[in-house]
Amino acid sequence: GLDIATAREKEYRLLLKKIGVLFQGAALLGSLTVGENVALPFAEHRGMSLRDVETLVRLKLATVNLSGYENHYPAEISGGMAKRAGIARAMALNPAILFFDEPSAGLDPVTSAELDDLILTLNKVFKTTMVIVTHELSSIHAVADRAVVLDKKRQGVAAIGAPAVLAAESRDPVVSRFFNPRGERKD
Repeated sequence: GLDIATAREKEYRLLLKKIGVLFQGAALLGSLTVGENVALPFAEHRGMSLRDVETLVRLKLATVNLSGYENHYPAEISGGMAKRAGIARAMALNPAILFFDEPSAGLDPVTSAELDDLILTLNKVFKTTMVIVTHELSSIHAVADRAVVLDKKRQGVAAIGAPAVLAAESRDPVVSRFFNPRGERKD
């Protein structure tokens, strides 16, 4: 209900606290440790003690299975670990909505599946709304309750629905081709 283009600064900042983002490349700052990266969102909260911030950072890292990596630099961890650290940072302020931009981009299939499992667990535990932009069919089927298929030519939505239903029943050629790129649909 808030128009961010016309929102006052205070309203806009309050809205931003309700949103977390995992960028495609995790967007960790290489000159900061993993812990310092996760602590970045707390910088706005001047009333928090350093001890409280450190405790919250450890808690967020434990939530994504990265306990003990607070003092590692991004270059010292794997791509999957960097994505998980990015999720910890995105979750720092306990947002109501998490946005993920291609969370499994650049990851091998096993690590991608593990990340999908983590996303499902976080969703179940924290009841956070998650919006995921992805082209990975396996991830869509694994984590999505509802999928929105966008069509560039229409400059809009081609379909909305449960991934399995869209894959099996859509008669729209764009949707059918996306979910069944090799024409493997079973009618």
